[in-house]
Amino acid sequence: MPRATLDNETSNSAIEAFLERPAVRSGITALIIFNAIILGALTYRASLSPDVVSLLNFFDNAITWLFVAEISLKLYVYRGQFFKQGWNIFDISVVGVSLIPGSSGFSVLRALRVLRVLRLLRFVPMMKRITEALLKSIPGMGAILAVIALVIYVGAVMATDLFGQTDNPEVAQMFGTLPDSALSLFQVMTMDGWRFEVLQKVMDDGNPFAWVFFLIFIFIASFAILNLFIALIVDALTTEQKAALDEQIDAIEERLHDGSVEDALEHVEDELEEAETGRTQMMQVLAELRADVQSIKAMLAARDR
Repeated sequence: MPRATLDNETSNSAIEAFLERPAVRSGITALIIFNAIILGALTYRASLSPDVVSLLNFFDNAITWLFVAEISLKLYVYRGQFFKQGWNIFDISVVGVSLIPGSSGFSVLRALRVLRVLRLLRFVPMMKRITEALLKSIPGMGAILAVIALVIYVGAVMATDLFGQTDNPEVAQMFGTLPDSALSLFQVMTMDGWRFEVLQKVMDDGNPFAWVFFLIFIFIASFAILNLFIALIVDALTTEQKAALDEQIDAIEERLHDGSVEDALEHVEDELEEAETGRTQMMQVLAELRADVQSIKAMLAARDR
C-alpha cells in the first residue's frame, strides 16, 4: 500500500481518501455530539425507565465501537505515522479509556469515557485552533504560575504573622498555619467572597487596617499577574491566526507560481467574452426582429389606406 500522508488534502489509497472525506469527518463530529447527549442523559438513569437506559447504553456502546473502527482504520492506513500527531495519540487514548471494563475497581476509569466528547476539539476547526494556541502557551503559563506561587507564598508568610496569632477560631482556621494562609489568599486572589468571608472577619478580630494588606495583595495577584494569563492567551491566538494566514498566503503564491490561478482567470475571461459575444448577437437578432415588425406595421397601414 502506498505511504499515507498526514494532511487532509492528499491521499494515496482508497481507505485514506475515505477517512479524509469531509462527509466522514462531519459524521464523526455528529457522532461525538450525539454521544455527548447520551452520556448526559445517562446521568439521570435513576429516574429513567430500564428500557430507556438499555437503549442509551446500546447507542453508547455502538458509538464506542464505531470510534474503535475509525481508529483501527487510521492505524492500518497511517501505521507508524499515526503516532507522529499529538491529536491522534489523544484520540486513541480517550477511545481506549472507553474499552475499560465498568466493574469493580475500574468503575472510576470507566466514567472517563465522557472524555470522548473532547474529540470535538479536533474536528471543529475553531476549537482546534484555540486548543493548539493554549498548548503552545503552556511554557509561558508555567512561568506565570511560578510568579503567582511566589506571591502567594510571600503573602501567606506575612498573613500568618499578622493574623495567625488569634483566639478567633474562624480567623485561626484561615490564617493559623502557612498552608491555611496560602489557601485563604488563593480564595482572595480569585475574589470569591473575600469581602465578607475573609476581610471582614479579620478586621472584626482587631485588625482594622487589614484591608490595606488585602487590597495590595489583590492588586498584585489578581489585577496584575492573573491578567498576564489573558495577555499570554491572546498573544498565542494572534500568533496562531498569523500562522494560518501565512499558510493561506503561501498556498496562493504556490498556485500563482504553478499558473493554476492564471489559467482560472483566463478561463473566466474567455467565458465573459463568450457571454459578451452572445449578448451582441442577441441584440442584433432583436434589432432585426424590430425592423421586421416595423415593416409589417407599415405594410398593414398602407393596405388600410
